[in-house]
Amino acid sequence: MKLDRIDIKILYELQKNGRVTNVELAELVNLSPSPCLMRVKKLQSEGYIEGYSAQINVSKLGQTLTVFTEITLKNHRQIDFARFLAAIEKVDQVIECHLVSGGYDYLLKFVTAGIDEYQTIMERLTDMDVGIDKYFSFVVLKSPIVKAHMPLTTLFPH
Repeated sequence: MKLDRIDIKILYELQKNGRVTNVELAELVNLSPSPCLMRVKKLQSEGYIEGYSAQINVSKLGQTLTVFTEITLKNHRQIDFARFLAAIEKVDQVIECHLVSGGYDYLLKFVTAGIDEYQTIMERLTDMDVGIDKYFSFVVLKSPIVKAHMPLTTLFPH
């Protein structure tokens, strides 16, 4: 499926508000409701839209700690990366994991109940011998900008 400018605009609007009605969405993308709905269904069936979810205000539930962690592995064979990822996938508090270029191998984002929980997780991971050589932790003090949507219309200007 080849996407056009309208498809990108539909995706852009849906990622900002997944609960928008079809009539409202059609208006936002300058289509009539019927063709708009057909496009949304096609985008879903083709896998461009993977699902819909609620954005939870976690701070309303209680205090959390966000930590970005740089991790360097001892060895860099495929089996070493696979062993590390298998262990990390089981840690619920890891909400992002990125293989990166530069001075370390992975950048992880943790959200934990506090520093004690984070340190317990890191101690457990280093004790498990999953190939971690060293790690550096960066505790988030404040997050003045966090966006839940991508700038699709500028990334893919069709």
